[in-house]
Amino acid sequence: MRNLLLSFLILAIACSSSGLRDTIAAAPTISDTNKVLIVYLSRTNNTKAVAEIIHKKVGGTLVALELEKPYPGNYQETVKQVASENESGYLPPLKTKIHSIQSYDVVFIGFPTWGMQLPPPMKSFLKQYNLSGKIIAPFNTNAGYGVGSSPETVRKLCPNSTVLEAFSTKGGVERDGIKFVIEGEKEKQVNDDITKWLQKINMPLLKQ
Repeated sequence: MRNLLLSFLILAIACSSSGLRDTIAAAPTISDTNKVLIVYLSRTNNTKAVAEIIHKKVGGTLVALELEKPYPGNYQETVKQVASENESGYLPPLKTKIHSIQSYDVVFIGFPTWGMQLPPPMKSFLKQYNLSGKIIAPFNTNAGYGVGSSPETVRKLCPNSTVLEAFSTKGGVERDGIKFVIEGEKEKQVNDDITKWLQKINMPLLKQ
């Protein structure tokens, strides 16, 4: 009986691990002629710093997501508003407009982790624009708790896109008053980690 239970447990773990791998698309071959768009949302400039590093390495068009009505400057007020938006499914209108998005082949999307979820403004972007047939490369900064459910939400909102493995790094902890941290030695480490990630997803790098 013990052996039977052990075999069942091993099978369950194997199936679970296989299912997780199946949700992440294999990195396709990306040509250096593919047009690249880098869209990011950043509150404390950590995600912006990551976006700028990626831009230096792969080129393309760099776009910051801005809202028609920005979030409050107060952290706790923003947390409360975002929690309400997540609960209701409200998608905040974007001030940012991206023209001719159909001309891009690879779209990098950058975002912080808010409440262990994909931020509402990034949901607005993915709902507003048709990214079918495109390669999506997510990147993330967080307070040390990880990406949460964000990658799954990106795949759900981009069912006809090839969504690659996400890059993630620890940024600031605004709750504790620690905001912009990707500078100095931290920036150097993130720079190296991004290079490794870009190579892993087969993204051609510019000659430095």
